[in-house]
Amino acid sequence: MVYKVLYQELPEEVPVRERTKSLYFEAESERQVRKELASRNINIEFIQQLDETHLEYEKQSPDYKVESV
Repeated sequence: MVYKVLYQELPEEVPVRERTKSLYFEAESERQVRKELASRNINIEFIQQLDETHLEYEKQSPDYKVESV
């Protein structure tokens, strides 16, 4: 499954929409994604499991790059 992670680079700041970034992870569960990101110094806003339709849309983005857990 592919998960989209919305996050802020500065963990101590209040989330601001214009500074939200995204990562894509291939993992078995949201828990695995959170475990993988625990060592990074980021503020996770939301983790979303992508269905096939949404995944096809995301693949059109120039920033689309999937990381594996």
